[in-house]
Amino acid sequence: MLHHSFVYAPLPARVVFGAGSLDRLLQEFQRLSVTSALVVCTPEQAALADQVAARLGNHCAGIFPGAAMHVPIEVARQAREHALSVGADCIVAAGGGSTIGLGKAIALESNIPILAIPTTYAGSEMTPIYGITTGGDKKTGRDSKVLPRTVIYDPELTLSLPLAMSVTSGINAIAHCVEALYAENSNPIISLIAEEGIRSLAEGLPSIVNRSSDLDARSQCLYGAWLAGMALGATSVALHHKLCHTLGGMLNLPHSETHTVILPHAIAYNAAAVPDVMDRIARALNSTTAAKGVFDLAVQLRAPTSLQALGVDPSDLDRVADEAMKAPYPNPRRLDRGAIRELLQNAWLGSQPAA
Repeated sequence: MLHHSFVYAPLPARVVFGAGSLDRLLQEFQRLSVTSALVVCTPEQAALADQVAARLGNHCAGIFPGAAMHVPIEVARQAREHALSVGADCIVAAGGGSTIGLGKAIALESNIPILAIPTTYAGSEMTPIYGITTGGDKKTGRDSKVLPRTVIYDPELTLSLPLAMSVTSGINAIAHCVEALYAENSNPIISLIAEEGIRSLAEGLPSIVNRSSDLDARSQCLYGAWLAGMALGATSVALHHKLCHTLGGMLNLPHSETHTVILPHAIAYNAAAVPDVMDRIARALNSTTAAKGVFDLAVQLRAPTSLQALGVDPSDLDRVADEAMKAPYPNPRRLDRGAIRELLQNAWLGSQPAA
């Protein structure tokens, strides 16, 4: 029974999902009524970009292999200028969150459509959210111009995703689902999607750890990541994302590892304020409690569980807590400086999340 009114505005994106779906790239490119693609990627994924360029044939105007974490403004400007200089009317972003983020930074200024080919579980391809970092400060925003028009999800492209990155990227996706469940603008449809996203990832990730070439498990995780991206794109974020953005921008920490460490502690912080949501998360994880379920999953997957392991100096935690209190995101539980500082301390130590 529904007890509240809500707004549901699904985002317009075309999704092509399944093993081998990269074969449909040229067909999907032509559906967009475009003629000339700039392929963007990170330096590490140049081989994938070459593969993508080969499939586009004479529709490829070039490759920009300079995507970097947190989308530094200098890289964004350089990529935009390059897209203009080669006359691209479409960006094909092949890779993870950094690459899709760069595609978005180009689209933001140029109105060029994006075709995304995600190879991690970041979920950025399903959202109108962009982020650009200027001098250590990451600013995020929303604009429908940056939402990719078509997304090709080919689980075969995730087979080469290193195990450590698969795990943290997967828990990062679970974080999107968790915050969608208690977002101030949550709705029952997105909650169904978010719960299913958590379940798919929590089932698929351990199988990947056992055998990283397990295509069924890879498909399950990519499916979960797609659902997580939809949940993130349709709702707003809360304390967990605020802390991760603050840590990432201030201390230049790796994105998905930071999410992995913070998530169980952010869940514990909010647990008493949204008990029904906690029940859903625990159920999706097949665990007794939500926070412990996420923490235990991270341990099982041999993921990092402490900020200390990410090289954070404990003397930075006060600054992070102060920054997190500025321009706070809406959150189920009121933000309390002392409690947030304690949350960060627990996350630094890597201790069991405080009940």
